[in-house]
Formats: sequence, C-alpha cells, structure tokens
Amino acid sequence: MSFPRRPYPSIAEYIDDYATQMATAMAAVSRSALEKAALLLIDCLKNDQALFSCGNGGSAAIANHLVCDHAKGISTDTGLRPRVQSLSATVEMLTALANDLEYAEVFSGQLKLFARPGDTLIAISSSGDSENIVRALTWARDNGLRTIALTGFEGGRASRVAEVNLHVPADNYGVIEDVHQALMHCLAQYVRQAHMIPESISIRRF
Repeated sequence: MSFPRRPYPSIAEYIDDYATQMATAMAAVSRSALEKAALLLIDCLKNDQALFSCGNGGSAAIANHLVCDHAKGISTDTGLRPRVQSLSATVEMLTALANDLEYAEVFSGQLKLFARPGDTLIAISSSGDSENIVRALTWARDNGLRTIALTGFEGGRASRVAEVNLHVPADNYGVIEDVHQALMHCLAQYVRQAHMIPESISIRRF
C-alpha cells in the first residue's frame, strides 16, 4: 500500500508521517552505492571530464538544481572547476529534438552532440522507466560514459542499465523526489569537503 493510506485530519499529523517516510527511505539507500557514486564523481572531476544530468518533471528540476551545487558549490574553496550541464534545461534543444525526432530522444540526442568517453551522466527518474531516461543511460553506457541513476518505486529499467543505482525504496513521488534532492546535495557537499583544507570546513557554510 502506498503513502498516504488514509485521510488526515491535520497537516501536522500528515507532515509527521511524511517525515517518517522520508527518514525510512533515506536510511534504506545503499551506502555502498553512495560510496561508488561519490568516487565516480571525484574521478570525473579529477580527470576534468564533463558531468551531465537529466530528468523529467520534478526530476528535471533536480537535474537543473544539480548544476548549481555540483558546479558553483563544489568549486567553492576547492580549486576544482567542474563542467556540469543539465540536459533538461534548454527548452530550445528539448523541443527541437522532440519535434524532429521524438521525445524519447531528447536526452540521448544531446549526449550524442556534447558527451565524450569518460564523461558522467546522472539520470533521475522516480519510476526508472521513463523511455528518454533509459535511452540516455543506454547510449551513455554503450559509448564509454560512466552512469549514475537515481530511482524510486521498484527501480525500473534504469536501475539495471546504470553503473551505479541510488535507489529510494519508497512509493510516494514527493518522498522519492525529496530524497533524490537530498542525495544530490549530499554528494555535492561530500565531494566539496573532500577537496577542502580540513581547517576551513568548520568555518564555511555548506
């Protein structure tokens, strides 16, 4: 059964149960998968390779937000110069590819233009079954990119295609997207602090 399972008489009661759902989902994310994702991102930055992100709907917002935290955020106090691009951000490119090809190609079509072997793709999909996400991950895998998927529900095809799958085992879109956003922030902040002078960490805002 999915959350919520019943009507709630007050927002206070609802948010208490929602917070419990989030805490449970966050705790269930594989720590070993997170370690792999962090090392993959550090390797991407160390080798001056590009990082791409993509998603649909709320996941597109996370993909776009990721650019700020993984570019400006990680560069602060580290000397790193991340090259980060959201494939969900440019309406001109999205609509051109959707109109001339098909919507399923809006992300893989951009990767064919911009990506190079050794680059990294972070694909965000609650269902893990959005066709354009699966095609992007498949193209990336087959053309020498490293891949990270952020998934929810049962994980879908994206969880099987990606090199690293950060799976949120929840059944509510809001909870899944909130945890995906938190994971995005955690990865960026972890990578940033790993490249900072230790003495500066406690005096800087994250």
